[in-house]
Amino acid sequence: MPEIQPFKLERYFAHYEFNVKYLLSPSDCESLSQKDLLALADAESLARWENLSLGYTESSGLPALRQQIVQQYPGLTADQALVAAPEEAIFIAMQVLLRQGDHVIVLSPAYQSLYEIARSIGCEVTPWYVQPEKGRWLLDLEYLKQATRPQTRLLVVNFPHNPTGFLPTLPEFQEIINLARQNNLILFCDEMYRSLEYHPEDRLPPACILYEKAISLSGVSKTLSLPGLRIGWLATQDQELMHRFQHYKDYTTICSSAPSEVLALIGLRAQEQILQRNLGIIQSNLQFAHAFFTENERLFEWYPPRAGSVAFPGWKGKENLERFCQQMLDQQGIMIVPGNMFEYPGAHFRVGLGRINFPEALEKIRTEIKSV
Repeated sequence: MPEIQPFKLERYFAHYEFNVKYLLSPSDCESLSQKDLLALADAESLARWENLSLGYTESSGLPALRQQIVQQYPGLTADQALVAAPEEAIFIAMQVLLRQGDHVIVLSPAYQSLYEIARSIGCEVTPWYVQPEKGRWLLDLEYLKQATRPQTRLLVVNFPHNPTGFLPTLPEFQEIINLARQNNLILFCDEMYRSLEYHPEDRLPPACILYEKAISLSGVSKTLSLPGLRIGWLATQDQELMHRFQHYKDYTTICSSAPSEVLALIGLRAQEQILQRNLGIIQSNLQFAHAFFTENERLFEWYPPRAGSVAFPGWKGKENLERFCQQMLDQQGIMIVPGNMFEYPGAHFRVGLGRINFPEALEKIRTEIKSV
């Protein structure tokens, strides 16, 4: 069985994230302080926080937290959600769902664990690439039909998409789900950026509501600016599958952090205020990004995202993209994630639109590229 490969993106962040002045490529929004979050707490949540016991919590997650979570999934009960760190949730799902020899189709480029865990189990993984065309990202649904085979067990998608910011239309999403249903595929949908749509009417329904064999992954890291809590969840209509996830979690963390669960509950109850704040940051940064990349079109190609806190511009410079990224690190203290961290063959790099110092980082790059 193949060994699991090093997580390129996480190793890159581990090396640079806390040692540079500017992060141009983070996927989360500007983090909240504990003080700011507690200021948003309702009376009941604040009482929970002030009287919190630091003992073990329920392995499936704090009941009040799970009840809050499933308000996003009409028709689901708290028993159909499992609280876990987002990365842990991916690991649990893949270990439970897959066996050696299974075939998996993964929307690509992708966060590495969405395909690497399947590879390490011994599955054959087929990437389904989002394609750049005429200044936007497009999805070839015909390719998905052709790639599906009798051995295909799992289809992995991520909407809104990291790193491109692509979001399908509702009819396109329904076509993906119909294909999964027709071929009896399990659909794993990473929805970590859901609720960061720039136009509310573009928001897709959760996959786990539209399809009985779908699993939705979400959490508080990206949309609610609370990555340090390490709280996410899996949701599905399939109760038997949920039981299997719960049983597997007994071999990982057993239960989540009690303080993190209460703080996540506060965040979810205040999500409208947090989302409004984060979308304001993103919308402002989108204007700066559009102006910067348009002004410097000799070096960059801008692909406007449709949703989420990231984008994936193209690089047109004569020098190697990785060399350019290293130059920005060495000379300006700016960390830029090149596309090879996502095993993407084109010359693209990720930008994060959720941080308040994004315009300042762009200005540093503007100064540096005058001589390029």
